[in-house]
Amino acid sequence: MQTTFPRLLLDHAAKRPDAPAMREKEYGIWQTTSWRAMADLVEAIACGLHQAGLQRGEHLVVIGANRPRLYATMLAAQSLGAIPVPLYQDAVATECVYPINNAEVRFAVVEDQEQVDKMLEVQPDCPQLQHIYYDDPRGLRNYDQEGLAGLDELIGAGQAYAKAHPDLFREEVEKAQPGDVAAMFFTSGTTGNPKGVVHTHNTLIDRAAVGSRFDKLTEKDEVLAYLPPAWIGQNIFSYAQWLVTGYVVNCPESGATVTIDLKEVGPTYYFAPPRVFEGLLTSVMIRMEDAGSLKRKMFHAFMDVARRIGPDKMDGKPIGFMDNLKYTLGNFFVYGPLRNNLGMSRVRVAYTAGEAIGPDLFTFYRSIGINLKQLYGSTETAVFVCLQPDHEARADTVGVPCEGVEIKLSDTGEILVKSPGLLKEYYKNPKATEEVLTADGWYHTSDAGFIDASGHLKIIDRVKDVGRIKGGAFDNAMFAPKYVENKLKFFSHIKEAVAFGDQREKVCVMVNIDFEAVGNWAERRNLPYAGYTDLAQKPEVYELIK
Repeated sequence: MQTTFPRLLLDHAAKRPDAPAMREKEYGIWQTTSWRAMADLVEAIACGLHQAGLQRGEHLVVIGANRPRLYATMLAAQSLGAIPVPLYQDAVATECVYPINNAEVRFAVVEDQEQVDKMLEVQPDCPQLQHIYYDDPRGLRNYDQEGLAGLDELIGAGQAYAKAHPDLFREEVEKAQPGDVAAMFFTSGTTGNPKGVVHTHNTLIDRAAVGSRFDKLTEKDEVLAYLPPAWIGQNIFSYAQWLVTGYVVNCPESGATVTIDLKEVGPTYYFAPPRVFEGLLTSVMIRMEDAGSLKRKMFHAFMDVARRIGPDKMDGKPIGFMDNLKYTLGNFFVYGPLRNNLGMSRVRVAYTAGEAIGPDLFTFYRSIGINLKQLYGSTETAVFVCLQPDHEARADTVGVPCEGVEIKLSDTGEILVKSPGLLKEYYKNPKATEEVLTADGWYHTSDAGFIDASGHLKIIDRVKDVGRIKGGAFDNAMFAPKYVENKLKFFSHIKEAVAFGDQREKVCVMVNIDFEAVGNWAERRNLPYAGYTDLAQKPEVYELIK
C-alpha cells in the first residue's frame, strides 16, 4: 500500500464523509466526529502550524491521553511533512527533557494543564521549545507565558489562513512520499537514554494493512483507545489501522471510566496487556466469592463445562450433542452475562502481548467465547511480527510469522527478524542502529526463542537474562527467570515475582502478593491484618503462596 497517512484520511473523507471516524466521551455523552469533520480539523491545525513556522522534517511533540484533536494534530504534522513524536503523559518533566532536546523540538501540543506545567518546567533546559498549544483550557485562564496558546486559537488562525490559501493543505499533502519519516517513538530508556525509533509511512502502513487483512478488519469494526498513544502498539491499533481500515476509534472520558466506557462501546477489536486481563479476572473471581451460594455453584459448574469444551468450540473442533447443549445453557446463564459485564460482548478479535499470559487465564477467556489471541512484535518492528491465526491460539506460543516476515535463529538462540515494518534507524544514534540492524536487513530482537513443529514461535526470555544453574542436580541447566516469574504470576494471589538463579544451585524468588485478592482471601477466613505489610508477613499467607 504505497500511500501516506494524510492521503488515507482524505480518501475516507471523500468516500465516506458522514461516516463516524472517532468518538469522544465528554461529560458522560459520546460526541462523534465524522471523516469530513476530521479532515477539516486536520486542515485547520496544519494551516495554523504552517503559519506558526513548523517546517518539513521538523519534530512536533504530542503529549496526552487519546483525544481526537491530538490525533488530528499528528495528522496535521504529517500533512506538512513534519514528524509527530508522542511522549507518555505520565512521564515526569525531567523525563521529557532528553527526547525534546534530542529531536530539537520547537513545537509541543499537549492535552491539559498538567502537561502544560511540564513543558513550562522543562523550557529552561529546552531553550529551542518555543510554541506550546493545549487542548483542554481548564485551569489555564491566567497563564500568559509567551508562546503558550490554546488549540482553539491555533485552529481559528488556521481556518483563516486556509481561506486565504485554499490550495496549501492539499499541495503539502501531495509533497509527501511513502518513504518519508512518519513518526518517531522513544523507547523506555531503562538501560540509558531512550532511543528514538524512526518509522516511515511505508513501515507503519504496511504492518497495519497486514494485521488488518489477517483479522479481516473493516470500517464496521469498533476500537476503544485507552492505552498511551506514545506506545507504538496503541498507535498501530488506534491510528495506523484506523486510517487503513476506516473503523471507528472511541476515546474514553478518562482512565477512571475505561471499564464503564468499554461496556458502553462494546468494541469488536480489542487489545490489552496480560495485566489488564488478570485484573478483570481477579475482580470477577472476588465478586463470585462474595456471591450467594446458588450463584457461586452455578458459576463454578458452568465454568467447569466451559474449560472442558470452550477452547475446542473456539477452535472449531466437533463437540458432542450433550456437551453442546450444556455449553449453550452456560452461555445463556453465565458466559454471555459475563462477557457483557467485561465489556466484551461484541469482541470478534482480542489480542494480548508484552508479557507471557498464564494458561489458565488464557483458557478462561477463550472458554467463555472471547477470541483471545497472542502476537509478537516491538517498537522497532512496527508491532506485527507474529500473529496467532483463528483456531490456532495457544498460551505457550506467540503465533506464526506475519505476511512479509522472515524469522531465523542465531547460534545463541536469538530471534532475528526481516520485515517491511522494520525501523529506518535510531535517531542520531548510528552505533545503536548498527548493533540491531545487519547489513543484509536482519533485526536483532534480543529475545531468545525457537519455532516449534507447528511453525509457531515460542519466546523463552531476553537473551541477556538467560543464565545457567551452577551445582546440584541441575548443574549447567539453562535458567530463564522470566519463564519462572510468569509461571508464578499465573497464580491469582501473586501480583509480581522476581526470580534469581544464574550461577546458583537453587532458584530463589521474591514475591509481591496481590493485596486485593489476598486481602479478600484473608477476610473470608477471619484473618485480621492492619495493612499490606502486616498481611504479607502472616504465616498463613506464606503457606498460601508456598
